[in-house]
Amino acid sequence: MPRETARRGMTGRAVVSLVILAATVYLLLTTAPRLGLDLRGGTQIVLETKDSPTVTADAETTDRTLEVLRRRVDALGVAEPMLARSGDNRIIVELPGVRDPREAVEVIGRTAQLSFHPVIGVGSVPGEKPDTRVLPDESGRPITLGPAALTGEGVDGARSSIDSQGGGGWLVSVDFKGDSGRAWEGLTGQAACSPPGDPARRVAIALDDKVISSPQVSPQVACGVGIAGGSTQITGQFSPAEAKDLALLINAGALPTPVEIIEQRTVGPTLGAAAIDASARAAVIGLALTALFLLAVYRLAGLVAVGALVAYAAVSYAALLAVGATLTLPGLAGFVLAIGMAVDATVLVFERTREEHSVKQGGTLPRSVSRGFSGALSAIVDSNVTTLLAAGLLFWLASGPVRGFGVTLSIGVIVALFISLVLTRWLLHLTMRGVVARKPRLSGLTHEGRVRQWVNRRDPEFLGKPQRWLMVAGAVVIAAIAGLFVAGPNLGVEFTGGRVIEYSTSSPADVEQIRDAVSDAGFPRAVVQLSGEKDISVRTEPIDEAATERIRTAVAGVAGDATEIRDEQIGPSLGVELRTKAVIALCLAVLAQLIYLAVRFDWRLGLATVAALAQDVLIILGIFAWLGKSLDGVFLAALLTVIGYSVNDSVVVFDRVREVRGQHRKEPFARVVGTAVLQTLPRTINTGIGVLFVLGALLFLGDGSLADFALALLLGLVAGTVSTVATAGPVAILLDKRWPGAGRPVRKASRTQKRDDNGAVV
Repeated sequence: MPRETARRGMTGRAVVSLVILAATVYLLLTTAPRLGLDLRGGTQIVLETKDSPTVTADAETTDRTLEVLRRRVDALGVAEPMLARSGDNRIIVELPGVRDPREAVEVIGRTAQLSFHPVIGVGSVPGEKPDTRVLPDESGRPITLGPAALTGEGVDGARSSIDSQGGGGWLVSVDFKGDSGRAWEGLTGQAACSPPGDPARRVAIALDDKVISSPQVSPQVACGVGIAGGSTQITGQFSPAEAKDLALLINAGALPTPVEIIEQRTVGPTLGAAAIDASARAAVIGLALTALFLLAVYRLAGLVAVGALVAYAAVSYAALLAVGATLTLPGLAGFVLAIGMAVDATVLVFERTREEHSVKQGGTLPRSVSRGFSGALSAIVDSNVTTLLAAGLLFWLASGPVRGFGVTLSIGVIVALFISLVLTRWLLHLTMRGVVARKPRLSGLTHEGRVRQWVNRRDPEFLGKPQRWLMVAGAVVIAAIAGLFVAGPNLGVEFTGGRVIEYSTSSPADVEQIRDAVSDAGFPRAVVQLSGEKDISVRTEPIDEAATERIRTAVAGVAGDATEIRDEQIGPSLGVELRTKAVIALCLAVLAQLIYLAVRFDWRLGLATVAALAQDVLIILGIFAWLGKSLDGVFLAALLTVIGYSVNDSVVVFDRVREVRGQHRKEPFARVVGTAVLQTLPRTINTGIGVLFVLGALLFLGDGSLADFALALLLGLVAGTVSTVATAGPVAILLDKRWPGAGRPVRKASRTQKRDDNGAVV
């Protein structure tokens, strides 16, 4: 690479870095965060389903209504809500950070029964049939409507847009599906048989027995032909907000049964200040230990890494603020963990630089850094692309907290790529010059380190008998799976439902003290929050009457008096539809990763990666079952994080497998895989230690729910690292024996390496 080209590249990185950092500072100073139910509370709405002429409001109907409401809440842009069935015909909806609760109540509570009718005449028509009715149109004039020709069930989708041909107002475009398109064509074809100006040439579109638009069929439409194409546009002088809300309601679908809002109140946070403070301290301590570790191992380069991590935290947080994400405590813990994991790309570059400098003695430090970036680029890109594929599918196909996790993960991956490939390289360019270039030992990148010295003494033939490794791995998996059958999974309230008990106290009570008292009574995972001005709500797993009395006694012991005003069974907040979508999205995400790895690497290596991933998931599920830990929404977020980490670790190793095989084509594949594992081991250990500090702090110093979150991630960290060696590597070796050709080298990488060696500069 010519020196002038390299200089322009660094100038471009500097400009991009400064612009993004400036935008970050602006967002941090001007945008307030949206906090979740656990940190700030929100608005609670209690809905009651009612019988309709054709539907009985039973538990099954209420569950279907809840899923429609969930789609509406998601469309409103409310992240991390809580929705659960209470009894047979009530639904509890808790919305964090809602700016206009009245608007939310109006939108989610409407039945939105959309229907399309022929217009028979203006006002009451003599001799009208029993199935006709008179309704006011959008201008208030009474019109007589015939029976509905089609309903909202035939609508495929709707979207709002500016009416560029109608004076600049807003309209809603509606697409029909199946036979509904032909029904619309027949309806408009019948109306077109009446002369222009005749009321019968109009088509009425009604929402909840209110005509929202009754446009006249265009004179260009011939009698009996109608409007073909399976789509139409609703016009009615809508404002932008009205058009958006209408499209939202049509897309979300009609409620199976009418609902009535019977209660609305403000609820306090589900977590106490003490738990939040403890978790914040744990996060700060964990990140501080990670920073000290980087400084001790990489010296001046470690200082650059610490600066890059601070920038990663700031840019990621600013991006979450920009998209309006709702911040919950588990989400913030995952965000803190992402900061620790973001060091992975930087450590990968540092270790590759050390390797290049030791192999090519006599080269300058800037050139070694350049080769380090070039050598690590493929692994960085591949590991992040696989994660981004999974995050994108989780966002696109899932809903609720799983979709929110996809948003957070996508932002984290994109920011990590910017930090590692743009900002960190620019910072290293600034620091690895002058005195540091003349005295490279100051950089921390010219000595091998103890791990690499140990690795250099190891025999890469240790994977020569892959069956033994797989037998041990299989035994561990069987022992873990046994826990799911012997001890059984302990599903949390989000999956099984539970009980909500509400107490009225004679005076405002200290929620923190009540939370501690309920925990001491044997319910450490119960959700205790202020409901209204002074009522106390306790949400827990299914319990008997004796346990209910213990909770009441605990509340009364603090409040002096506790009168039970509500005691209801609630259904799972993670409903069947949400869980189904999450499973489908996860399976498709794994399939997408397999396809990408098959194209980018080799199908054998992709299959080996998925095998290791499945092992990690089963081990964590089994250990949690043996320990009796709750499998709740927080655990689900941890499991998704583990999946991403497991895939990343395998991708880094297999990227090196491809490179080593290109250099040693005649060596047995088992030796190639062993060499790749040993060469990437320093990166694996140093990254793992950095993440370990964060997880250890959360595990021992954080809140109870976060401790389980950290435990799941800690198990995933260990399992993901071991499974790459004990499962992914041996599976790839056996597949190569059966179908030779795994890990084929890519010539493009070798050409790039040669070009860098001949003149790349930082």
